[in-house]
Amino acid sequence: MSSTPKNRPWRRVVGVVMGIAGIGILTALHGAGFVQDRFAIGLWVPPQTSENLVERYREIADAHFNLVIGNSVPGAAQIQLCQAAGLNAIVDGSGPAPALPDGPGCWGYLLTDEPDVARFGELGRRIAEIRQARPGRLGYVNLFPNYASAQQMGTATYDDYVHRFMGEAHPDVLSMDHYPTMRPDRDTREAYLANLESLRRESVSANVPFWNFFNAMPFGPHSDPTEAQLRWQINASIAAGAKGVLYFCYWTPGKGAGGAGEFPKGGALITAEGLRTHHYEEARRLNAMVQNLGPTLMQLTGSGIVRVHATTKTNDLPAGGPLKALSVLPGDPPADFLVGTFRHRDGRRGVMVVNHSLAYGVWPTVSFDAALATVREIDPATGSEIPPMDNSPELPGFQCALDAGAARLFLLPKTGESGR
Repeated sequence: MSSTPKNRPWRRVVGVVMGIAGIGILTALHGAGFVQDRFAIGLWVPPQTSENLVERYREIADAHFNLVIGNSVPGAAQIQLCQAAGLNAIVDGSGPAPALPDGPGCWGYLLTDEPDVARFGELGRRIAEIRQARPGRLGYVNLFPNYASAQQMGTATYDDYVHRFMGEAHPDVLSMDHYPTMRPDRDTREAYLANLESLRRESVSANVPFWNFFNAMPFGPHSDPTEAQLRWQINASIAAGAKGVLYFCYWTPGKGAGGAGEFPKGGALITAEGLRTHHYEEARRLNAMVQNLGPTLMQLTGSGIVRVHATTKTNDLPAGGPLKALSVLPGDPPADFLVGTFRHRDGRRGVMVVNHSLAYGVWPTVSFDAALATVREIDPATGSEIPPMDNSPELPGFQCALDAGAARLFLLPKTGESGR
């Protein structure tokens, strides 16, 4: 939400015992919590206009979003607009919990953005109030990114900041915003990956899904992202096990009270004047892919990302993992990949191979820890499980074509059922 980092879900049973002062307090005492039932494709800054709002929200749905965070009209009206367009809403959560607006299109309530640790206890009480007054709704809090200062967070380390939030606020979704710099003279994507890993660990430990905001517009030191850069940010989040990806921003924030404000370049998916930018069609393509992968992604638990680049040895891949080797042919660009690994709900193993390069496509040779005939790929065009497509069948091994920032997701048999 703010121009400094953002957001979080995975289906969980909120019958979990929450330890407070060593005494477990059953969720039943606080009402039913939020249970995510689909992969979240969300946005910050909904249409900042009073004209043609029904059409404006259909425009959001046409780009394959399913979640709108924040509101520019009263909460009840926002929920109705989203519901009519087949969207879900997280609206302003201020005011008494029993008086908060509700409806079938409501996922929950935005409580705050980027709090410090001093507020975690208060936020935990507010989340509990919402569970009691609005069962099944989310009390949504978005955390700082890992480039926030110790003074901003109120803790010495980022991992402690996230851990304390989970332990003191007991959220149903963990969320943050992180906007990596991706310029020729500065590339901070390693910090983005580290931030995802911090959330993944806490997410898995608490059995709570995580989402994150990523950058979709130029501002400050951030150049206007290319489609490859948008794609990489989304795929890196998915490879880490995220259950939601959130765009910052959808509608370009308008001028501040003092002039041009923080976003004079404009250039989100929709301009401040209401015109589509090139990012709208980019998002429409990328979101269609995420929407199709979503049902499978909701059944996967991420176990981490490994970076595989030119100096990586084959044995640096996780022992016993789904990949035995990942290499490039002589004369091709140097190897530079992310490998995300998963466990499927049915016990199968999952692996996502991401092209870390933002500049060129690659055709790596992939060796699975299972007979190729037993491996299935999730088709990004349909979401179906299909036999993996070898992009260069005349070459030895299995060749996996990947555009810049692109990824492919595979499922392998359970350990011990490799088919070898």
